[in-house]
Amino acid sequence: MSTQNLPTVSVILPILNEEPYLRDAVHSILSQDYLGNFEIVLAVGPSKDRTQEIADQLHKEDARVVVVENPTGRTAAGLNLALNNSVGTIIVRVDGHAQIPINYISLAVELLTSTGAVNVGGMMAAVGVTTFEKSVAGAMRSPLGVGASRFHTGGEAGEVDTVYLGVFKKDALLAIGGFDERFTRAQDWELNFRLRANGGTIYFDPRLQVTYRPRSTVAALAKQYFEYGRWRRAVSRRHKGTINYRYLAPPVALSGFLLSLVMGSLIHTIFYLPAATYLLFMAAASITIARSLSQYIYLLAVIPTMHFAWGAGFITSPRNLIPTDSSK
Repeated sequence: MSTQNLPTVSVILPILNEEPYLRDAVHSILSQDYLGNFEIVLAVGPSKDRTQEIADQLHKEDARVVVVENPTGRTAAGLNLALNNSVGTIIVRVDGHAQIPINYISLAVELLTSTGAVNVGGMMAAVGVTTFEKSVAGAMRSPLGVGASRFHTGGEAGEVDTVYLGVFKKDALLAIGGFDERFTRAQDWELNFRLRANGGTIYFDPRLQVTYRPRSTVAALAKQYFEYGRWRRAVSRRHKGTINYRYLAPPVALSGFLLSLVMGSLIHTIFYLPAATYLLFMAAASITIARSLSQYIYLLAVIPTMHFAWGAGFITSPRNLIPTDSSK
């Protein structure tokens, strides 16, 4: 494709409390080797730090950075605001704490053209800085931690149900009404379901890697995965038949573990066996993931936290988490 025929690209970011990461995220976009025109649209929510100030300064430094207000601070609302204020025919979604490699946009545009997909994406390349973050990153890249989704663990390029973030044909997004603003989490999965239902193809390519910074504490990790479980259950209610065995594994593991403890304490110690087996399996799995003794110790807490928090969120997800009508 000649330079003259390259589509205009809009990179959209929903931003809230991203002071430590925003400047690096934007610079990674401005450093792209893409030869066509592109802009960056920041939908900035009411942050408690200097995020708004940094966003405004980035706009002053480079006119390609556009800042729009996102009064609610909600991710899906910010994405729609950025989408509606974009000029590109290709939409690249990036998060404020993520960084993309220099060829990300050019490769994604090439893949959209060659595959005919409406959304292409790749790896959620978790990279930690502290020992705890590195432990979480290792668990996130392992099927033992988060299952076998290709955008976590890698694999061959091809059609998939969903990808991390994504690079979209704008007309395909507009055709389905953009992001569903009722979803606080799981917007990507829900959006990709509607894109596929509308006849589109979602395509994964492991060369598209986005650097992701994991949560830095057990409490923050537990909250994150609890919300993942709650909202994945909401998606399953909204779109029937979208749950597979991988999504049922965490709630089943949590239920079995708790039942084992209760029966072991009330009936007979033999019933402790399932819980003990799970813990032994996690201990063995952590050995295959850890790169140091300290990481191994952290992983003994990290992996069960991911499993059980996700499972607890899934089990306790209320039916009224989103409205049942079709309005957005």
